[in-house]
Amino acid sequence: MRGKAVVFTDRMKVSVQEVDIPEPRRDEVVIDVEVSWISNGTESSFLRGERIAGDTPFHSGAPWPFPIVAGYQKVGVIRQKGAEVAGLEVGDRVFATVSKVTGMFDRRGGHISPAVTAANQVWKLPEGANAVDYCGLVLTQVGYNCGSRPQVRAGDRAVVLGDGLVGHWTAQTLLKRGAQVLMLGRHDDRLRYLPQNATGVNTRLVAATEAVNDFSGGAGGVAILVDTVGDLQAVDALFPQLAHDAHFVSAGFYGSSGTIDIQRLRAKEITLHTPAGWNKPRMDATLAGIRDGFLQTGPLVTHRFPVDQAEEAWRVILDKTVPCLGVVLEW
Repeated sequence: MRGKAVVFTDRMKVSVQEVDIPEPRRDEVVIDVEVSWISNGTESSFLRGERIAGDTPFHSGAPWPFPIVAGYQKVGVIRQKGAEVAGLEVGDRVFATVSKVTGMFDRRGGHISPAVTAANQVWKLPEGANAVDYCGLVLTQVGYNCGSRPQVRAGDRAVVLGDGLVGHWTAQTLLKRGAQVLMLGRHDDRLRYLPQNATGVNTRLVAATEAVNDFSGGAGGVAILVDTVGDLQAVDALFPQLAHDAHFVSAGFYGSSGTIDIQRLRAKEITLHTPAGWNKPRMDATLAGIRDGFLQTGPLVTHRFPVDQAEEAWRVILDKTVPCLGVVLEW
């Protein structure tokens, strides 16, 4: 069948194109997409050509080849289901992760409709759910995962590096678990979205070490440090302020390599967490967190574009001349 997709045709080139989509198998559903959420950081790294294809017979260690159908998250309505699909029905509004496309190196993508998707990568939404609230479920799950990994005792001081979407959902999760939260960001327009009971500091104006010292009451006062942006230099500068038995959560993209000195961790018996990807239990818990209201998603959407204006959406994300946080495409 034929469909529409957001395609990265080459480095820094975005196009909305017709694409070939395989017919569904017995364990798959076909979804008419309503809205999809751009993962600004991950998708940007693909668009800039920074990702490695991995060890495959034809692309061992080589840059990920173009063209690419970007993304991995959207909401829509099931139009067709395979004979082996249980628990989902035609007409259900659902969230879906990656879907099928043909004629490209990676035969999967997110911003594509109709979306042919394995049933185990589809979640039925609560009755009456707002599609936008759930269309970034994988990315929301990344923040939930970061905030769920470390041990939290009531009142523990937690520092979140980064004021992007993952940083916000990490902060929301840590607050829910009883931590005191400081977010270190670089954009006042993003920091203002923090819950009132969290603290945000713009590190363009105040040094990160000074902000953390004021927040934690001195060296050894930070129980949790979460890096959502991949800034090992900032992590290194803050290590002296971590407590004994602290937790360090590393979720940022470090390019093709990133080095942590395990002996430095050992000196304070610091636990390293390296969350990645998604799984059903975490996705279920994240969906429940959105439904119950402690994970705020829709309020973080600053821009909505018709899918045919995806190139303009990416111009806003990459040029950084207009403040933006959550960006969704409406189909």
